Amino acid sequence: MKLGANSVLFGGFDLKTAFEQIARAGYDGIELSAIAGMSEHLVLDRWREIAPEIKRLSQEYGLELLAMEQPSQDPDLMQQAFQVAAEIGVPIINCGPGGRTGDEASLQQAIDSLGALATRAETYGVTLCVKAHVGASIHDTPTTLRVMEAISSPAFGIDMDPSHIYRAGEDPVEAIAAVIARVRHVHIRDCKGRQQGPGRPEDQANGRGDINLVGYVRVLHENGYQGPLDLEVIGAKEYSLLQCGMIAAEARGHMQACLQACGAREKP
Repeated sequence: MKLGANSVLFGGFDLKTAFEQIARAGYDGIELSAIAGMSEHLVLDRWREIAPEIKRLSQEYGLELLAMEQPSQDPDLMQQAFQVAAEIGVPIINCGPGGRTGDEASLQQAIDSLGALATRAETYGVTLCVKAHVGASIHDTPTTLRVMEAISSPAFGIDMDPSHIYRAGEDPVEAIAAVIARVRHVHIRDCKGRQQGPGRPEDQANGRGDINLVGYVRVLHENGYQGPLDLEVIGAKEYSLLQCGMIAAEARGHMQACLQACGAREKP
């Protein structure tokens, strides 16, 4: 497994700072944030001018480009995301499910949209992933399984986030085992309680909350998962660089310990 961090944690700073801090914390790679309003990192309308800088920063800081997060299923935005991903060598694009929980029409619309986008992703040689999200049409294991059954494209996969599954009232360890066959990306973070939101940024750091992340990583390892394990902490845009750096480093240490505990990475 490759340990990475989503640059959105450093959404209050420029992309160079995000690369620098994520590299200093010891990660293997980076997930590029194309989340409007949360960062100004990968601005899709300007991807052609940004792409060379991303490739340069990746080389300078020794961070593999593991994934990109672009939450919208808007076809035009996704077209830009596919183009830049193919240009700079990003293998995975993570998006949100959209829609509303408990609305069958909303779920079917998400399935149709994601299926069409996955077909387009195939032509660019990238993988489109979606994750269950509290309050959305795809929000738990049963709805995730529905999507897995409906979309057969090899360019489609599941992005698993234990905090959303936990807040949906499920056991993330059992949930990851149920969908592991199609998991292509993992957004990892902790949380305290089963409330709607993920909590304060510092409480999203792995090891701060209630989720059994050691068990979660063990299931991934036992099933041969070798994809990205990307930290995703939101809400820190107004935090200082020191605060953001501490969250990144603390979470990285816990991720390393989880890998070592289940034999997925040798101890130094």
